[in-house]
Amino acid sequence: MFDCDVLVIGGGIVGLSTAYALTRAAPGTRVTVLEKEHALASHQTGRNSGVIHSGIYYRPGSLKARFAVEGAAEMVKFCAEWGIPYEVTGKLVVATEREELPRLHALVQRGRENGIPVRELGPAQISEYEPRVTGLAAIHVGTTGICDYGAVSRRLAESSRARILYGAEVTVIDRRPWGVAVRTADGRVVRARVLVNCAGLHCDRIARLAGDDPGMRIVPFRGEYYELKDPSLVRGLVYPVPDPAFPFLGVHLTRGIDGGVHIGPNAVPALAREGYGWSVVRPRELAGTLTWPGSWAIARAHWRYGAGELRRSVSKRAFTEAVRRLLPVVSEADLRRADAGVRAQAVLRDGTLVDDFLIREAPRTVHVLNAPSPAATASLPIGREVAGRALARL
Repeated sequence: MFDCDVLVIGGGIVGLSTAYALTRAAPGTRVTVLEKEHALASHQTGRNSGVIHSGIYYRPGSLKARFAVEGAAEMVKFCAEWGIPYEVTGKLVVATEREELPRLHALVQRGRENGIPVRELGPAQISEYEPRVTGLAAIHVGTTGICDYGAVSRRLAESSRARILYGAEVTVIDRRPWGVAVRTADGRVVRARVLVNCAGLHCDRIARLAGDDPGMRIVPFRGEYYELKDPSLVRGLVYPVPDPAFPFLGVHLTRGIDGGVHIGPNAVPALAREGYGWSVVRPRELAGTLTWPGSWAIARAHWRYGAGELRRSVSKRAFTEAVRRLLPVVSEADLRRADAGVRAQAVLRDGTLVDDFLIREAPRTVHVLNAPSPAATASLPIGREVAGRALARL
């Protein structure tokens, strides 16, 4: 009667880590993963900075804090075990203006509460790590690293031995007391005892197809990147002091596992769930964003911040100005465009940006409704958490 025990929607790193955790916790469990693209990790997982985050930014006791700290150590171990390229580089968080100093000191305290080793630096010590970076003060976070999350995803898929169906966009979900039947756009039907929704940018749509009101909407924010033509200008990872009012970390410098240095991302509203450029517009998806009351609440509350991000999106000069706060030697000519990503940010009806991972349960179903950064870092513990909830429903 059942094609599998657990059906996972979404072939990003969270869905694949869930499949991996399911088969490790209960080896006889039959797992199928539906992926609408023809390759794994095509969206958030494969379009980010590749950073293994330490967990320093997140509220103590939150899922993000717990899972990022656990996940960073586990990700390093996983990469080492499977021969996936990685490096524990550490990173600098640099204050360039006096009003940022209290926020920097608050980060030190938060890091210590989360059990993360943090070293405070003065201007001379900053130059020891990054000779071309300037600032009033900084902190060094030693547990931050970099890896190839696409390679991690492929290894998770292989190790889980889950059945993966590609080109399988979900169009219908029929949930009954006995289980769940899912139909895909090409007419395939898959029946399972339990459904797990790890659809990322489309997770709210999948929840509604299952008959559940998620109480939130995904509002997509595009993150645009440049890369340095001369990567020798930066040794490692350099971040500004983030504004706690926003879930975005600001334009930062990241030396990737391939040796290149990416700069970004900014955060601008995307005109489609997979809107990787201004030319990508999907009217139905855009209408869904514009008719959600929370979108307008965000716009009213944060229009000044948004205007600055838009300016940096359309003006290379403005983007360069933001970079020069950390790296004064850089010029427009030093930057070239790189691929953009889109962040799937859950927004409540009142405009609240959900600031923690959000996992909800329903009959025969587990929904992952907010898993932006640092979800890749935290993917192994997130997968165990989701798998445990799914197995409890078998």
